Amino acid sequence: MARALPNPPPGFDDLPVDEQIDYVQALWDRIGAKDGEVPVPAWHRAELDGRLVDYDAAPGVGRPWEEVEAELRSRISGKR
Repeated sequence: MARALPNPPPGFDDLPVDEQIDYVQALWDRIGAKDGEVPVPAWHRAELDGRLVDYDAAPGVGRPWEEVEAELRSRISGKR
């Protein structure tokens, strides 16, 4: 039987949304620091396997992450 999720800690709902996001991110970082304990769903592994197959078939088709990230950051900064 699944355990009922607790309510957020006292005062959480009173925080501004950006601070709530920071709090939740801190929780994720804390969980992610437990290498080997975070379960990886089978469909994630299957997706990665498929992407590796695609890359091996056509390694020159993709773009480096740094290029994609720079483009996204440029788009975001233009919308503010």
